[in-house]
Amino acid sequence: MSTFSELGIKKEYLQGLKELGIKIPSEIQEKAIPVLLNSKTDFVGLAQTGTGKTAAFGLPILHAIDADKDEIQALILSPTRELVQQIKKQLFKYTKYCTEKIFLEAVFGGEKIDIQIGKLKRKTHVVIATPGRLVDLIERGEIDISNIKTLVLDEADEMLSMGFKQDLNRILKFTTGERNTWLFSATMPDEIQRIIKTYMDSNAPRVEINRNSLVNENIRHQYVRTSIKQKTNDIISYIEKRGTERGIIFCRTKLGVQNLYNQLKDEGFSVGALEGDMQQRDREKAMRAFKNESVQYLISTDVSARGIDVRGLEFIIHHQLPEQLEYYTHRSGRTARAGKTGNSIAFILPSELERIHEIQKELNIKFTELKV
Repeated sequence: MSTFSELGIKKEYLQGLKELGIKIPSEIQEKAIPVLLNSKTDFVGLAQTGTGKTAAFGLPILHAIDADKDEIQALILSPTRELVQQIKKQLFKYTKYCTEKIFLEAVFGGEKIDIQIGKLKRKTHVVIATPGRLVDLIERGEIDISNIKTLVLDEADEMLSMGFKQDLNRILKFTTGERNTWLFSATMPDEIQRIIKTYMDSNAPRVEINRNSLVNENIRHQYVRTSIKQKTNDIISYIEKRGTERGIIFCRTKLGVQNLYNQLKDEGFSVGALEGDMQQRDREKAMRAFKNESVQYLISTDVSARGIDVRGLEFIIHHQLPEQLEYYTHRSGRTARAGKTGNSIAFILPSELERIHEIQKELNIKFTELKV
């Protein structure tokens, strides 16, 4: 086990990390930081959300900024505005004790573009952006990214699956030159391979986080056999037994979220909902209410819950098992954060038992059956 100081992180950042309770580097941090700090190189990191990759790319970026230069030196692209805001917040916290002021700006859709244009007129060193909004700003000539040294593609597979392929290609074409590209992705579909081949150095170092160690050891995996008719009642029985504990309930579809939200609300439960068709205002309101504990349960789709980092969630419920294995890891990883334990419970129909066995095998975890 190395320390951040051994990895080459400067003293002023160590103090910021310590205050955030980040003491021991995670696997991706241990493998990526020395490479990214010490060499001008392209880089490919295979890692899921929750593995600590923001610090893995964020700290090396901050170390390389020349604070005296009034130009954008690094660009970080991420799929959703929630993630963009979260990355900005984290980087800002890392710089708390820095002697030189590093200026960060976040740009994303859903906020008035004029406000963001105004902010970009100030001194800016690092821009964190969603691809769509960035392309808008480039087209209007309101942002100059010609001098960037580093381009980070965070959750690259997610950006593609959300339809940002064209935007990404345009940005990559636009920023060629002296820059290094650091790509982070949980999976490696052909499209990502193509980006690596087209825009990145073929000898770029690659780091892969052991997939099996991804599902947190502190999570108990359980399943409940139920029927379509009985499912909502069984979920109600389960959460009633858990008393004041808090959790997220995952549904596969937006409609599923709304139906379950209405059912639980009518039964008098303290619930919030998160899904893609909601207005941004309402999504933020739901997130805030859940974070500050005025809502006990959050019902969400997979994409909406990306980047949710709420401490102290005792359980997550799968109203249905997700289609993709990655989503199981991602959902269950919302509980048992920061060293705590948690429960991941799937409510399944008898026909889905097969899928439970597949997940067990693929992710190397053990499910136990639970009766409610």
